[in-house]
Amino acid sequence: MTNPISGTFALVRAVFVLAREGVVGAFPAEGLPAGAKLLHRFARLIQRGSTKGRDRSDRLSRALHRLGPSYVKLGQFLATRPDIVGADIAGELGALQDKVPPFERHLAVAEIETTLGRRLDDLYIDLGEVVGAASIAQVYKARIRNPDGSERFAAVKVIRPGIRARFRRELDTFRFIADFLERFVESSRRLRPVAVVETLTQSTRIEMDLRLEAAASSEMAENVAHDKGFRVPGIDWERTGRDVITMEWIDGIKLSDVNAVIAAGHDTKKIGVTVVQSFLQHAMRDGFFHADMHQGNLFIAPDGTIVAVDLGIVGRLSRDSKRFLAEILYGFIQRDYRRVAEVHFEAGYVPRTQDVASFAQALRAIGEPIYGQPAETISMGHLLSLLFEITQLFEMQTRPELVLLQKTMVVVEGVARSFDPKFNMWVAAEPVVSEYIMAELGPAAKLQEARDGLQAGMKLLRKAPELAVGLEILGRELPELIENGIRLNDDTLYDLVQDGKASIILGHVERWVIAIALVTIAGALVLG
Repeated sequence: MTNPISGTFALVRAVFVLAREGVVGAFPAEGLPAGAKLLHRFARLIQRGSTKGRDRSDRLSRALHRLGPSYVKLGQFLATRPDIVGADIAGELGALQDKVPPFERHLAVAEIETTLGRRLDDLYIDLGEVVGAASIAQVYKARIRNPDGSERFAAVKVIRPGIRARFRRELDTFRFIADFLERFVESSRRLRPVAVVETLTQSTRIEMDLRLEAAASSEMAENVAHDKGFRVPGIDWERTGRDVITMEWIDGIKLSDVNAVIAAGHDTKKIGVTVVQSFLQHAMRDGFFHADMHQGNLFIAPDGTIVAVDLGIVGRLSRDSKRFLAEILYGFIQRDYRRVAEVHFEAGYVPRTQDVASFAQALRAIGEPIYGQPAETISMGHLLSLLFEITQLFEMQTRPELVLLQKTMVVVEGVARSFDPKFNMWVAAEPVVSEYIMAELGPAAKLQEARDGLQAGMKLLRKAPELAVGLEILGRELPELIENGIRLNDDTLYDLVQDGKASIILGHVERWVIAIALVTIAGALVLG
């Protein structure tokens, strides 16, 4: 744990660098208390002259890179949490590029051999040059010999030596700063800085274990195995460990190079539709999506297939969250604001103490202006951002998984519009959302729910003899229970132990009642 002296020094250094790079001075001073205004004026005095004329996002990027890679990672993490730092700052942080000089080759070789327990020559024919370097890892293009003697190329990602110890020290510093803010800066408490640092710590720990990235890629590969137009690289598990991941080499063009994609003759409008529809399918159908789906992590293969790499950050949605997302988007598409409001209440996201009609009115204030705009200006990610702002007025608690989804959707929309400025998000999304609605909420889904209910009822009916004994014991004890309250005498305990029916009284009776209700409802659904 960081001691107070080093923690205080780190805090002072961070503030000084932010001031020197003009970040502090770029924020307005209106509304600040007298002491804060004085510090703001001092920050403007010491900022570099070269920062003048630059926008705030550029200043912020330069400051975080000066402070170190863990600060860049913190900035990228906060870009996914506009609920904490605000939409403007989150947007500026979203432009941060995690690029650093590569580390020496002999260190990478040592890392590979230690992790995989084999000599480099036994693993690869050749470990080529570095093709990408970031704060946590860097990537090489390698050649591998197949069992039949043929060769293939592979991408080899290697963790930066000593990075875990460095991040551990700097995350301890973040904890100190967060604790300081929560203790002494009252206005920061609503942002929960300590919780933010703990979440970042967990996220970084996961990202630094490349086996987890490999597992995420493998899981997505299974999910999209039958999808057209989208895939992820295959994993070479023999050459993958905690600090090394080896995967299929992708011969394609990065979507960040728009001109090269156009020059290769690819259908740019189709690219936008494929990227957006793939993302929505992953989120709603699978409940598992690539949460860092920017242009640098997307390639287009010669056959037009989109290939996504770097699944170090992924998002998951529960069944309830998937249904919530689909019904909200479908409701806005259909302009059914009452239904969108009801979904929030049904999911328990908005307290029952709030009024459904008033909430629907607020949703209409978001949705209606959209329909007067040109299709190319409508952003689904922006819509969700506005939705979260409105829901805060109705005491909806922040849903981190939905915020991450919204952030990724903004990025995906940006990818689509970089290839088609007139891209219509609603037209692209409608088939995916409608398909999910029909699959999960249509007649076939209702019949499946009825079958599931009947099966549950039949299983409980087969346990009728046991339930009957439990009901007999309950019936015998119920009059005394009503008259005298709960009391366990020796005879009662003996009966329960002998018959082993404590769980029946406390659990099976309740399930019996639920089973009867399920059978009744299921029968009504089938007949109706």
